[in-house]
Amino acid sequence: MAEMTPEVLTAWEQKEGPVVLTTVSSAGIPNSIYATCVGLFDGKPVIADNYFSKTKENIKSENTASILFITGDNKAYQLKGNLEYLQSGPVFSSMKEWNPGKHPGHAAVIMDITEIYTGADKLL
Repeated sequence: MAEMTPEVLTAWEQKEGPVVLTTVSSAGIPNSIYATCVGLFDGKPVIADNYFSKTKENIKSENTASILFITGDNKAYQLKGNLEYLQSGPVFSSMKEWNPGKHPGHAAVIMDITEIYTGADKLL
């Protein structure tokens, strides 16, 4: 699995607003949420599970997902890959450091990226 390219890492640092995380249930039903508590671990996106419900169920049954974000200059990026739900270990510990203390941080969700797009252009 891949990490973000240098271009996409720069874009990630310039993202504005929440990211959109879309997961899919085992029945093929998509579910999208706004996620504001996000970070990076070894060049991979991490989202804090503060209040997941359907999202958590989807990750545990079918881990395919996408993350969509937009930069300040209105350039959109979409990351596709597989999610891992972690309740301990280095990724979880890292998330606990940057996740606001007012949120529970039940788990860290990290994406192993398989594809990256900006608009219709495939970057990876």
